[in-house]
Amino acid sequence: MKGNSYLHRKIHSLLGVLPLGGFFIEHLLTNYSAFQGGQEKFVEHIHWIHGLPLVLGLEIFVIWLPLLYHGVYGLYVAYQSRNNVSNYGYIRNWAFFAQRITGVITFVFVVWHIWSTRVQIALGTVEQDAVGVQMHEILSNPVYFWIYFVCVLAASFHFCNGLWSFLVSWGIAVGPRAQRVASYATMALFVLMTFMFWMAMGGFLDDSFAEPLASASLQ
Repeated sequence: MKGNSYLHRKIHSLLGVLPLGGFFIEHLLTNYSAFQGGQEKFVEHIHWIHGLPLVLGLEIFVIWLPLLYHGVYGLYVAYQSRNNVSNYGYIRNWAFFAQRITGVITFVFVVWHIWSTRVQIALGTVEQDAVGVQMHEILSNPVYFWIYFVCVLAASFHFCNGLWSFLVSWGIAVGPRAQRVASYATMALFVLMTFMFWMAMGGFLDDSFAEPLASASLQ
């Protein structure tokens, strides 16, 4: 990685927006459907996703491999970074520091979340249609609820602040004014996405998720 750190950082930045950013937004909308329409609406979204052609290939090449590269290299960057917020307390310095911290939190959280949901479905320990029920059980535990509460906050910040860095480093937001506008826009997106995730968490606590949904209700 040291041999061509510029290339690795560019790939890391690109993967964080495309395709992982797209997956993050899709995951947000799927979970938000739990708030909008309860378990039936959520299961409809799950069926649509798993009904996509070549879904396993899409997961491997659009999610798992990019996530592995972005996450592992991100941990390396976080380890190598020298934070100087104690000497230079500028907003972007604090954002740089928070990006590293939230990156570590997000990576650990995503691995745990995937293991407890998608991997369990693949192993057959959880039915695909019952993943919402499983989320209901997880979030009904106050400890897990607050872990999710903090982790989705960290994940939303990491994505949105990373999006700002992507716009700057790839020459899309050039100059102080453009970068300032990009900063306002990405922070507004951060607030919106965080509240949508929190509302989705509230949706999973609805009584409609207390028991698995009868498949006949989707016919």
